[in-house]
Amino acid sequence: MNLSGLASSLLHSKFGRHLVALATRLLYLDPVRRLLISAASGLLVSSKLITNDRPGWQKIHAQYRWISLAVLNSIDRAIEKRILASHVARRIFDLWGRALLPSRQRSLIMQRFAQEYGAPPPWFLVISPTRACNLACTGCYANSGSGTGIPQPANLAWDMLDRIVTEAKEQWGIGLFVFSGGEPLTYRSQGNDLLDLVARHDDCLFLMFTNGTLITSETARRLARLGNLTPALSVEGLRETTNQRRGEGTFESVLVAMSELRAVGVPFGISMTATRANCEQILSDQLLDFYFGEQGAFYAFIFQYMPIGRFPNLDWMPSPDQRVPFWRRSWQVVRQRRLFLLDFWNHGPLVEGCIAAGRDRGYLHIDWNGDVMPCVFMPYVAANLRDIYQQGGTLTEVWKSPLFRHVRKWQRDYGYGRRTLSKEGNWMVPCPFRDHFADVQGWLKSLQPKPQEGVAPVSATDESFCQRMVAYGAEQARQVEEIWEKECLE
Repeated sequence: MNLSGLASSLLHSKFGRHLVALATRLLYLDPVRRLLISAASGLLVSSKLITNDRPGWQKIHAQYRWISLAVLNSIDRAIEKRILASHVARRIFDLWGRALLPSRQRSLIMQRFAQEYGAPPPWFLVISPTRACNLACTGCYANSGSGTGIPQPANLAWDMLDRIVTEAKEQWGIGLFVFSGGEPLTYRSQGNDLLDLVARHDDCLFLMFTNGTLITSETARRLARLGNLTPALSVEGLRETTNQRRGEGTFESVLVAMSELRAVGVPFGISMTATRANCEQILSDQLLDFYFGEQGAFYAFIFQYMPIGRFPNLDWMPSPDQRVPFWRRSWQVVRQRRLFLLDFWNHGPLVEGCIAAGRDRGYLHIDWNGDVMPCVFMPYVAANLRDIYQQGGTLTEVWKSPLFRHVRKWQRDYGYGRRTLSKEGNWMVPCPFRDHFADVQGWLKSLQPKPQEGVAPVSATDESFCQRMVAYGAEQARQVEEIWEKECLE
């Protein structure tokens, strides 16, 4: 048994659980924690924990170190301020350890899948269990909320939602699930809400993207008792920009939710949509000081605006001229301020490119109708789970669908997941839909997948829309070509 296997066996033993509990208690002794954080940071800085084992990966390995240091700093800050409850920390450390060092049973599940299908299973799932939302944000990608001209909000039935999570665990070895929407906290089915599902699958980690307005003191206490879900609260910047897009009073409601979560020690983050109008503000020192310093956010996710959903607008996308300084600023924040921040477009090299369509270390998206898509931001249906279940199939049938196979082949041909980097596969333009739209056009024409109801842009077949998307990707590639070649490949 190798070192990783020994560590996994120890972690999943009764003795390992006692070790996690002891380590957590030690972290709450301030002098001990500072010593441990300092030692771990020193090992990361000296490259002892992350080695350059792939040719040409020095820059990407450096980014791994910067992100790891930011995570350590976030843990240190949250415990020092006592806004991370010790019992919640223990649950998180235990579950993350199990996710990173899977048990023998989970490892066998993943190995059997890889042997049968020639590739490992995805690492996590994104589920949008309901289209319902109590807000109606301008430009909502999911077309949720009232007054949208769409049919009555749809839900995944509770038994189907539970089956999806169970099959993902049993067939793919998945231990991490992400909830999107709609607003997840509006979900109700068969007498259950979403937190009932989190309680039922207490061996898994959950991340929930939420507008935050429905997090009451009781909801926060439930989250603290569960300990295995972290909410990412959506903001568009500070008060003015958040209320402008999400509705008057939304910003104030989000601050109330943050206060409730801090009071019970539940770690939370923020989720921001970068647009052409706000991409300078959302990485400003003022905003970072407010959310990380004053409000106690543990992390931040940035999703650059995509022209899908309600009234798609190509002019809202950050321009290619903005994306390069935005990329540099994001890494400056991570490296110098050691804030845990991820931008899934600008940080494409960190996750080795596009992670859609059930790629290994990637994910797929299931919506409120049971429609399954490669990505939240590629709203074209590969299959419908209700139909598959009625025909006696399982979740794995989706993974084998033609659309998913096309996307994964494109990922391999482009160089995602390869040990050796190349000029032809620039991971700084990682997104098929936004950065390589001509390829997506080809998939749509040859496979003719059903557009996701109310989300896929009707303009995607419009020649003007297509030409502008292709031109956007070409200009972005030109802007980052030298960065990729000089700063990454060399």
